[in-house]
Amino acid sequence: MSRKHHGTSLDSVLKEVDLFDESQTLAIKEVVVYQLTEAMQRQSLSKSRLAVLLNTSRSQVDRLLDPTRDVTLTTLQRAAALVGRRVRIDLV
Repeated sequence: MSRKHHGTSLDSVLKEVDLFDESQTLAIKEVVVYQLTEAMQRQSLSKSRLAVLLNTSRSQVDRLLDPTRDVTLTTLQRAAALVGRRVRIDLV
């Protein structure tokens, strides 16, 4: 007799140790940063140039591309628009 699932899921372990929400947030940020970075690379858009287009500093762009930092939705939308993308948020 084989079981389809054995043991507990990673999600349930993370919930047990109160790390689920934090890990989900970080994972989402990492995906957004990855997508933004990929779009920048496809357009040969440097961090310095993005800073100029956003009318901000290069260090602010570094913070934008750091998934451990918080960023405003407005900043993210402006950066996404500059690389031809848009932000879409779904509540599930």
